[in-house]
Amino acid sequence: MLSGLLKLILGFVLAITVLLGSGLTIALYFVNRTAIPPARPKFANDNPQTKPDKPKVTQVKATSTPKPTPSSTASPTPSFTTSPTSPTSTPTESPDSLPPGAYQGIVTWSQGLSMRDQPTLGAQSVGGVGANQKVIILEESPDKNWQKIRIEGTDKEGWVKAHNTKRVD
Repeated sequence: MLSGLLKLILGFVLAITVLLGSGLTIALYFVNRTAIPPARPKFANDNPQTKPDKPKVTQVKATSTPKPTPSSTASPTPSFTTSPTSPTSTPTESPDSLPPGAYQGIVTWSQGLSMRDQPTLGAQSVGGVGANQKVIILEESPDKNWQKIRIEGTDKEGWVKAHNTKRVD
C-alpha cells in the first residue's frame, strides 16, 4: 500500500514538472521571437547611398573626354582643359564656379530630404539627399516654400521644401 501511494505521488510530481517545463519552454520561445526587431522597410525615395562617409571612387579611362555639367539656369563661364590624348581643348565647368544667384548650402533636416521634379508635394520623387550633405541652392520658388538644389559634385537636381537647408560660406 505504501509503495502504491509513493508511486502515485512521484508520478503526479513528474507529470507537473513535465507540464511546467514544456509550458516555460514554449513561453520563452514566443517571448524571444517578439524581442527580435523586424527588418527596416525600403522605400522608393530612400537614398541609395548606403555609407555616406565613404566617397564613391570612379575610374575614368584616358581616352574619354569630360562632359560639361548641364544646368537649367544660366551657364557658368567655362574653363578650358586639354586632354592628354587629344590636341584640342574642350570646355568643362570649373568646380569653384556657381550659376548666378546660386549659393552653397547643407541639409539640416536629420532624416534627409526627398527631391521632387516640381515644387509641389504631389510631384514625382526624383531622388533624395542625406542629412548634412552639401548641396548647391540654385533658386527658390515664387512663394518661397521650395528650393531647387543640385547635389554637390553631381548633376542631380530637384526641388526640396524650403527651410531644411542652411547657407554655408
